[in-house]
Amino acid sequence: MNDPARIRAALESARTVAVVGCSPNPDRPSNEIARYLQRQGYRVVPINPGHPEILGERCYPSLAAVPEEVAIDIVDVFRRSEFVAEVAAQTIARKVPFLFMQLGVVDAASARLLEEAGTGVAMDHCILVEHRRLGIPPKSRNAGGAPGVTPMSRNGMKD
Repeated sequence: MNDPARIRAALESARTVAVVGCSPNPDRPSNEIARYLQRQGYRVVPINPGHPEILGERCYPSLAAVPEEVAIDIVDVFRRSEFVAEVAAQTIARKVPFLFMQLGVVDAASARLLEEAGTGVAMDHCILVEHRRLGIPPKSRNAGGAPGVTPMSRNGMKD
């Protein structure tokens, strides 16, 4: 748990991040971080039962409701600690390789279950802070970026 090498590997290899508890309110941390992830080239799959769409992406009521054909590489949890167990069970069922519990979100029992199932865990860690701290470069826009975004090369010219 909280292994810097495993966090780096997850962030470097991931294309899609499910943000559990994603808010449509731009002033909420979950929305700010989801927007940051989109700007970095990740596809964000918002999970919030109260909204049909957030940040231009279809929103799902739970991780279990996301169609199997939507590959999820990281689950980022913005829910209170007492709700992590259900998210962890859904993460294990989907065989998602990595789960972040955001700052202040702590569930050691769920972390153990996730690790026993082979899922990497960052507990009480912010995905944005880790992404910046590790200096992970933005994803290529034409390799999993947001739909409708014109592909750009590294020098900023259209491909």
